Amino acid sequence: MKPLLVARNLRRADSAREIFSVDYFSLNQGETIALIGPNGAGKTTFLLTLALLHQPTSGSIEIDGVTAGPNNLLHLRRRMAVVFQESLLLDMSVLGNLTTALRIRQAPRKTALARAQKWLDIFGVGHISSQQARLLSGGEAQRTSLARAFALEPDLLFLDEPFGSLDYPTRNSLLNDLGKILKQLNMTTLFVTHDYTEIPFLAEKTAVMYEGRIKKCGSNQEIFGHDFFQRNLWSPWAD
Repeated sequence: MKPLLVARNLRRADSAREIFSVDYFSLNQGETIALIGPNGAGKTTFLLTLALLHQPTSGSIEIDGVTAGPNNLLHLRRRMAVVFQESLLLDMSVLGNLTTALRIRQAPRKTALARAQKWLDIFGVGHISSQQARLLSGGEAQRTSLARAFALEPDLLFLDEPFGSLDYPTRNSLLNDLGKILKQLNMTTLFVTHDYTEIPFLAEKTAVMYEGRIKKCGSNQEIFGHDFFQRNLWSPWAD
């Protein structure tokens, strides 16, 4: 498979510490990788750096063979969408949240309306398109946030623990729906989670991050075939 995203010698540090240092990481076209690790491992910062929302201290990121830099950041960012644990919806209607995002990306008004309604329907919230976002339940808000991301028709999707604030039944329902959509679209996705039970719904490959390093990356069978269900989850790669 052709790599859509490639990071080389990527590092980010602040004045106090190094947050992550990754020699090589790639996402192939149509691939979904789950990124797991303990709190403080650097998962979210790594994701935001790959999504071109944080600037690396050093290293390079290539999107479809094009190296990201000051002259093309906006263009490359418009090939991506990011969904966070908090839905971060605007204080307007559900439909307005999607059409506003599409209009910012220069979609004609008629196209924006049609595409927004299509994705709200796919995620099961089309019937509340006129409702104000601030009145939504947690599950409705996250479905709206995901619909907004998919309406942008990104080449790359980044998910940062998008189910962390949801109750168990709501989370499972959304995981099932999202997993089916990702497979149907063959969407290239990086999915950060602290809950490895979410991984089989969305990803067939997992990368393990520990203390800012990717210690192992492989198929779910390769990663979860280890005996860490009976041991500390992170000990096999902590050395």
